[in-house]
Amino acid sequence: MGATLRALRALVLLACFHLLGIALLTALGALDWAAHRWAPAGWALKLYVVSFLLAVPVVRGMLMLRTPRDEGVAGVAVTDTEEPGLWAAVRELAARVGTRAPDEIRLTADMNAAVTEDARLLGLLGGTRRLYLGLPLVAGLSEAQLRAVLAHELGHYGNSDTRLSGIAERCRVHVARTVDRFEEKSGLTIAKERARQEKKSAKRVARGKSAREVDTTGVGFTYRAMARIYTAYGRFSMRATQSGARRQELAADLAAARIAGRDATTSALRALPALDSAHEFYLSSYATLGVEFGMLPPRGEVFGGVRHLLDARAEELAGMRAALPAEPASPYDSHPPTAERVAVLDALPDDGRGTEEPRPAFGLFASPEAALTRVEDATLTPEALLMRRLDWPELVHESMTARYVQDTEPVRAALGATDPGPADLFDGFLDAVDAGTAWDVVGRLPMSEEAAAATGRAAREFARTSLRRELARLMTAVLASDGRARWQLSWSAPASLLLPDGYAAALDDALDAAISDHPDTEPLRKLLATTA
Repeated sequence: MGATLRALRALVLLACFHLLGIALLTALGALDWAAHRWAPAGWALKLYVVSFLLAVPVVRGMLMLRTPRDEGVAGVAVTDTEEPGLWAAVRELAARVGTRAPDEIRLTADMNAAVTEDARLLGLLGGTRRLYLGLPLVAGLSEAQLRAVLAHELGHYGNSDTRLSGIAERCRVHVARTVDRFEEKSGLTIAKERARQEKKSAKRVARGKSAREVDTTGVGFTYRAMARIYTAYGRFSMRATQSGARRQELAADLAAARIAGRDATTSALRALPALDSAHEFYLSSYATLGVEFGMLPPRGEVFGGVRHLLDARAEELAGMRAALPAEPASPYDSHPPTAERVAVLDALPDDGRGTEEPRPAFGLFASPEAALTRVEDATLTPEALLMRRLDWPELVHESMTARYVQDTEPVRAALGATDPGPADLFDGFLDAVDAGTAWDVVGRLPMSEEAAAATGRAAREFARTSLRRELARLMTAVLASDGRARWQLSWSAPASLLLPDGYAAALDDALDAAISDHPDTEPLRKLLATTA
């Protein structure tokens, strides 16, 4: 489909949004007229009020004359003086695509690359072009793969995709904002009704009567119904433009293969799903490991540290690249399944560029470390920037230790302890075992539904397992807190606890003795004392 037909389709969808609003306003007006003619005055007045309240979001959505300006992605704009190599590559690729180069390159913290254009007059006139390039993505690609990704994004410029996307974006924003207003109105109505019922129930309790259960069933139904209508239209418009959007992606893939090489483009496509999964895992398991306790990796490593993970798990990532997603991420995804995109490129003739020596994509940057630090400073919240910075081994040890100490809180509460350190808490728990009250303590700890429902011998075994787990956790917290045990950083496996020599086997035996039918805590006490 050519640019003219795509623009016409987007305009029709935008016009249909306004026609939907007119149809709904007409329906509300017809109901008001019918109420005026045949309904009692009281009912008619109520219907007038409801119609007015429903009409306001519809009218506001229709009168939103322009799409809000793109607020941009958090990141750092770099000039050709700061990153001459990157700018030279982008300009060269743009020339080969046959399109104008972006006016701005912004480095971001995302595992993604994208282009935008602030087009005017519904996309008839071009505007400022921006290229967004995620540094975590750069960290996982070779230079040839990065050039393929950049050529793909610039291909969207050459096909006028970014210029015409403004019309479709306006329709999407119109629908989303109208739905949001109806959902907001529904939420406020429910909250108001809940508050009214709770106030009424409180008065009943004050008079010595039983409180009534708050019931908001059906409250805000009209707002939700209107929201569903617009949501259905939004889904329809996304479906209507989906096939065209997917063809645009395939066209951009072919442009990238022509310019950067078939094999480089294919390998980049294969890498993207694996890199995305690796990045999510890195952020949750490494970068933010100590955030809860006010700790972060060294400067430049919050987003740059993913390089260590990618290097250490190269074999695992290679396996993930071979297993391509055969289905789209969602029914409304504008991108075809990765397996389909790779199959299209694999069908192209060999261009002889598959043997090029792989060089790190960061080779295009004047100073990768400086770029990562600048992006980090621009992306993190002010509170995060004030957190304590530790090198990776120390961060892992202190974060895991703090987490284990935190996890002993249920035992502290069950024992009724004020605020002892891990060592004192451990002694107190051992005293409870010696006194025979540890089972009562375990009974006050959080447990699964199955454990709570168990009786007799089964309940005793659940309690024994829980007691052993809590003793082991407390012992770990004590040893890690005083430095006798050390949490070890690993980029290829979960963090592991390094215990003193010969300690692991002795610990198992001591824990078994403490949870036996005739508990004996002396082995645990001696073990802790002899390793001090």
